[in-house]
Amino acid sequence: MDQALRRRRQALFLLFLLAGITMSSWVTRTPAIRDRLDVTTGQMGLVLFGLSLGSMAGITSSGRLTSRFGTRPVVVWGTVLLLAGMATISAGSAAVSIPLVTAGLCAFGAGMGVSDVAVNVDGTDVERLSGATTLPALHGCFSLGTVLGAGTGMAATAAGVPVHWHLAAVTVLAAGIFVHAVRSVPAGTGRERAGGSRRGDGGERRPAVWRDGRLLLIGVIVLAMALAEGSANDWLPLLMVDGHGMDATSGSFVYAGFAAAMTLGRFGGTFFLDRFGRTAVVRASAVSGALGLLVVILSDSAVLAGLAVLLWGLGASLGFPLTLSAAGESGPDETARVALVATIGYVAFLVGPPGLGFLGEHMGLRPAMFVVLACVACAAFLAPAVDVASRGTDAHADPGSGLGDDAGPAHDGCAPGPAADPRQGVERVPGS
Repeated sequence: MDQALRRRRQALFLLFLLAGITMSSWVTRTPAIRDRLDVTTGQMGLVLFGLSLGSMAGITSSGRLTSRFGTRPVVVWGTVLLLAGMATISAGSAAVSIPLVTAGLCAFGAGMGVSDVAVNVDGTDVERLSGATTLPALHGCFSLGTVLGAGTGMAATAAGVPVHWHLAAVTVLAAGIFVHAVRSVPAGTGRERAGGSRRGDGGERRPAVWRDGRLLLIGVIVLAMALAEGSANDWLPLLMVDGHGMDATSGSFVYAGFAAAMTLGRFGGTFFLDRFGRTAVVRASAVSGALGLLVVILSDSAVLAGLAVLLWGLGASLGFPLTLSAAGESGPDETARVALVATIGYVAFLVGPPGLGFLGEHMGLRPAMFVVLACVACAAFLAPAVDVASRGTDAHADPGSGLGDDAGPAHDGCAPGPAADPRQGVERVPGS
């Protein structure tokens, strides 16, 4: 790996870390923000709706923006919007302004949604150029950032630091990380070529990516795994308190264990991915997540359920990065493919957990988690869909099915060398 590519990879690590730190920083101060604004929990839910609105607007537009302008401008715009949102939340808290905090959360969500697809497209490009598994570690940096941000937020709360000063300090820190990192992100990645990326080398029009059967199966997998992660983020502490009789402190501790397991799984997943291949790792992840969920749902032992949460976290950790990586390699129009799968994941992450809350209100949270369990179990059966061949194989595939023949992977000239992708379970070339 040359020096420029190494700096680019490190820059992406920092950008993912930045997103995790900023996200968890304001999440841990949500009670303080609620008290500062003097609103009820229901009213705070309306304030937080700004985040969901901004996130969906950002993620649905990111793919088109990246295809038109490339990853670097979209990362810049998205991160600047994210930082502006953090500053606005801080200012709204200081001014005790509900509209200002809501607007800040909307800008924060839009900025994160816009930049998400762009940084993942850049990450898949780094994987392709270096031949080294990258996306799991990138998402591991996000998880590490959430742990660091949450720890700092809890310390600030314990020390009585006003929420607006805390968030202002995080904004300044994140801005410094951004200015340092973005210089190493090159221009042009992910941008459509002249004439549009919808046409093949012979000028024929390519089918829309949503008509690719294999890509849609990858989307089902990311939906299941994102739902497993999102349901834990939204409901796990309450699930342990109401469903297993834990106190609030113990419930928060179990959630911290889930976050730590996610971080460990993402950083350690590369070892198993390079040795066993993507299909085996996705299947093992889904089985681990399903087993953890099953014990949490059925066991009456709070201790056993708390330990099973670690399996849940390990199982959910690699779903998002591995499916995005597979989507980018599943055929032409890499940006559109990553955007489609990321959008499916975001919808599951943002929309699924509130639906579980509705079910939980009528049948209890533990039985409601059977929905998540069923989805994760389906992902285990669909795992072979992520074992995509290189993009050159697309020429041998039925355009409507997205499935290639058995002739083996072909190469389109943009791979780093003749070696097969190490994430497919094929022997790696030494030094790649």
